[in-house]
Amino acid sequence: MTKTLVLAAAAASMFTIAGAQAADLPSAPEPVDYVRVCDAYGAGYFYIPGTETCLRVQGGMRVELRFRDFASTGNNDWDSRDDNSTTTRARAYVRFDSRTQTEYGLLRTFVDLWFTQDSGSDNPSVTLKNGFIQFGGFTFGRIGNSFFDFYTGDAWGSILDQGFSDHKTTAFAYTYGFGNGFSATLSVEDATYSRGIIGDGTKDADGDFNDYFGGHKVPDFVANLRVDQGWGSAQLMGALHQVNGDSTVRDSELGYAIGAGVTFNVPMISAGDTVSFQASYAKGAAAYVSSNLDVDGVVVGNDVKATTAWGFGGGVKHNWTSTISSALTASYATLESKGGDYDVDQVGVQGNLVWSPVSGFLMGVELEYLNEDYDRTAVDADDDDLVGMFRVQRTF
Repeated sequence: MTKTLVLAAAAASMFTIAGAQAADLPSAPEPVDYVRVCDAYGAGYFYIPGTETCLRVQGGMRVELRFRDFASTGNNDWDSRDDNSTTTRARAYVRFDSRTQTEYGLLRTFVDLWFTQDSGSDNPSVTLKNGFIQFGGFTFGRIGNSFFDFYTGDAWGSILDQGFSDHKTTAFAYTYGFGNGFSATLSVEDATYSRGIIGDGTKDADGDFNDYFGGHKVPDFVANLRVDQGWGSAQLMGALHQVNGDSTVRDSELGYAIGAGVTFNVPMISAGDTVSFQASYAKGAAAYVSSNLDVDGVVVGNDVKATTAWGFGGGVKHNWTSTISSALTASYATLESKGGDYDVDQVGVQGNLVWSPVSGFLMGVELEYLNEDYDRTAVDADDDDLVGMFRVQRTF
């Protein structure tokens, strides 16, 4: 009997201890919402935890050693002791691309920030290269290229523009896709990024041409018709642009620009190779022909007379091997004004050689040349600019 009581007491004690230990165990952990891969929009996207929004984070770093003023005429002369003929640039890129599929179509937000550090400055500049919202076929915000722009050159053109319409702006646009790669876009764009000057051929105390452009009254209206297919892509484009004189002139003109461009894929030469051509014409909207042209109109009495401009050019991209490639771009543009006060012919050529041993990484060299033949009241000379650079870049 005594033995039985002892065993019962021991068993009770064991159950008591076990119950106490069980009470001391931690509660079950909360479920973890792991990041999921989103493959609906290509590689690199993931679902933001707790949402159906896909996000891709990208970045990059570019470093350049630049050599300027090789030419021996005009404003850019290596012999000038006051010019900085050797400079550097370091630039970092941060990009965020978020996408959500809705019953109205794709909802997208894209932000592309550039942080640039140039020679002689301790404070980097910050540029919003792109910052827009897309909803269905609508695009609202800062875009890296106007919807007029198509072919902007195959070389880098980091120092000298490559002689085509290539400008940032803020747009309110709608794009409709017809299917089979065809689309059309109507866009209302901030005209301050595409306008030049209205001049009378004279200069101010600082040596700059006097500008009689008035305030920004009417935005630019841009339209394009585009096709993207396996053989390449092509675009027809047009723009309306107000040339608005200031209060001393009290006159304005309606400028316009038209253009067409085509890019052919030529894999029969080498995979990834392309050949491109483009031509454009403008009256009172010179920047839509070339970003190097800077005069939209001239003052004659109290009237504004729109300038005329036209240009053409093209380029080639070629992959010599799986790691070595090159690009060549050439362009010609001319601007004429009433009375010849601002006439100029421009010829540009850019070419590079690039080595890319690892995906997302490159090292390369580029030469860029621009000749401007002026026929102006205040300037009547040739201006040659020959520059070069060595670039190292990593993107991810």
